[in-house]
This record gives sequence, structure tokens and C-alpha cells, in this order.
Amino acid sequence: MFVDSYILPQCFASPRSFGGLMALYEANFIKLNQLINGLPECTGHHLSQSDSDFNLHLSVEGRTKYTCELRLTYLFDASEHPCGDIGPVADPDLVTKVFLDARMADVQSWINLSRHEMLRSLHNRYRREIDRRWARNMMLSKWLDYLLDNRHFFTA
Repeated sequence: MFVDSYILPQCFASPRSFGGLMALYEANFIKLNQLINGLPECTGHHLSQSDSDFNLHLSVEGRTKYTCELRLTYLFDASEHPCGDIGPVADPDLVTKVFLDARMADVQSWINLSRHEMLRSLHNRYRREIDRRWARNMMLSKWLDYLLDNRHFFTA
């Protein structure tokens, strides 16, 4: 098994720097590759069940020769929502573009960011594009660690 801690940097890359962001993209690709067996061929919708975590949903939203766009989320029942039955709520709802040729993964959007007050404040605090990308991809990195620790797994 290949993990991101095996990545040996060629130079020092500080947090929120371009080099640090590229290393984070690479680490996220490695973790996604562990989570999704057959990532380059993966299509459609998949479900991962774990004894110690919620059901995890994976959807391949788009695909080109060298990229694929993935949506990873939990789906929660919102039938007791104050506004009535609004259907399942996806949270967190991360859309990630995977660059298969470059072996990198970048979070393109974090759909339900605005529902959480603390996340909104962090989003407003870091307004530079590199800071926003750093925050989104660090979230993915930590969540992927959690998912792998809870033995989530998808087969293409």
C-alpha cells in the first residue's frame, strides 16, 4: 500500500504555498486511489458501507480521457427539517476533479459550505484563491484519512 506519508518532497513546501498545494493534490490522489479500487475506470454511482460510519456515496459526475469528476458525500434524512420534508441532505458534498495523467486531485466545490457558520467564517477569512483551494483540499485530505480509517472502500 502506498500512502501520502511516503511522498518525499524535493524541496520545502510551506502551507498555503503553491508547492504545498501541489503536494496536497498528490496526497489526495493517492488517498482516493486507495478508497476507489480501479479509479481510472470508475463510472456511475457507488455505495460504501462501514460498521463504524455512515453510508458513503460516490458518483462519477463526468469523465474525459485524462480526468474524472467525483462527488463524495453522506446522505442524511431531513424528514424532520423545520421546512418540511426536503429529501436527503448531502453533507459534506465535495466535487473533486481527478487528473489521472498528473496523478493529482483538486476539490472543485464544496456544495453545502454555507450551511455551517464556522465553515462560512473560515471561507470569508481566507479570500485568496490559493487559500480557498488549500482549505477545500485540506478538508478532503482529512476526510479521506477518516474514511480509510473506517474501512470505506469502492470497487469500480
